[in-house]
Amino acid sequence: RHLAKTGRVTNERRGAGGGRGRMPSSGERVKALLAGSALAPTVLEVEDVSDGCGAKFEVVVVSANFEGKKLLERHRDVHEALGAEMGEIHALVLKTWTPEQHAAKTRPDA
Repeated sequence: RHLAKTGRVTNERRGAGGGRGRMPSSGERVKALLAGSALAPTVLEVEDVSDGCGAKFEVVVVSANFEGKKLLERHRDVHEALGAEMGEIHALVLKTWTPEQHAAKTRPDA
């Protein structure tokens, strides 16, 4: 519910993009978009860290498609996979790793 300037409570929701009536993103939606993308992730973790607003996420994407790409290119790939949903996301923390990088980071002795 939203407390308007008039003091009335309404059920209007605004996403991070400011669109009326559009529900904020969900972790499930973000995960579905990335899982079905050309990135073909082998590991995909999406955590909603928005305290209920549905607009802040921490995402780990592990993909062989990141091989030979710089960090900025990897992030652009993720943004592209999310498409129009990016307009509803306020904050996105990305960890974009190749399978080899992921293995090195998740080893018990790492």
